[in-house]
Amino acid sequence: MEDNQTPIMTFSKRNYMIVVIGLAVMLLGCFLMAGGGDAPDLTKTYPEDTLYGFQRTALAPLVVLIGLGIQIFAIFYKDDSAESAE
Repeated sequence: MEDNQTPIMTFSKRNYMIVVIGLAVMLLGCFLMAGGGDAPDLTKTYPEDTLYGFQRTALAPLVVLIGLGIQIFAIFYKDDSAESAE
């Protein structure tokens, strides 16, 4: 590579911001999966409505999948404003 050439960045700043948003959404999904009431002591079992509730079985996995979709979008997103500035 010659000295006058600059290395080409694969991702722009906007791609990295979308990645951070996707990670935050996936983290939210993990918190939703873990939540749902107080943890009982080891001699008791979880109530079934808490363990198999809508939040843990449907909402949280959906939020994690949305976060993964955002990650895929961040990888394939092409920032046209960064190319026009060069």
